[in-house]
Amino acid sequence: MMFKSVKTGFLATILLGSAIIANAQKKISQGTVTYGVEYSLPAEQAALASQLPKEQKVKFSGNVMRMDMQQGPASIGILQDFVEKTGLMLIDVPMAQMQYAVKMTKEEVAKAEEAAPKLSDFKATGEKQKVGNYNAEKYSYKDDKGGTYELWATTDIELPTGFAGQQFKDIKGALVKYTTFQNGMKVTLTVKNVSEDKVGPFSLEVPSGYELKTMQEIMAMQGGGE
Repeated sequence: MMFKSVKTGFLATILLGSAIIANAQKKISQGTVTYGVEYSLPAEQAALASQLPKEQKVKFSGNVMRMDMQQGPASIGILQDFVEKTGLMLIDVPMAQMQYAVKMTKEEVAKAEEAAPKLSDFKATGEKQKVGNYNAEKYSYKDDKGGTYELWATTDIELPTGFAGQQFKDIKGALVKYTTFQNGMKVTLTVKNVSEDKVGPFSLEVPSGYELKTMQEIMAMQGGGE
């Protein structure tokens, strides 16, 4: 069908795993964060690398954020309440006159979080440098599989509490460069720009004209999501 190229199973991964950022100093309650994105894909997803965006814009208003992306003929809008831990995916395929909505429940989000590697042992190193326009401090951390990582956090700005997800709650500052996991996929995000502008409010209600579907139904429409 016309949106068979849309990897919605993979996009659900992004919805469930992309709570992005933390707390800090110039308080910004709504705006847009632009990231450069690097992917470390497992072998079975390597073919997706060329389809993935190298830049990601995240709009946020209060405790709801929104990402928009293009996948083949489909426009995908992903909204997530990072406090209530619920979400909504909107799929719009104008050429086929299709509009679908997929709700993500607390239980589904929690299940995805449980499957992700557990991050711990966050330690400030005292090393400091500029990342983009921000003065940042380096932290080290590890996962429960033996992997070790580093991140950079700034106190120059403050973004909504919970934006980075629970795993980064002990970091003092907004994350400007860090590595996280999205259902087995390792992703490194680097802040390129943070703008304070009116982008919301956002709603997790299904808009008029969209047909409510489950993720399983969407994947079945693609022939199993392959």
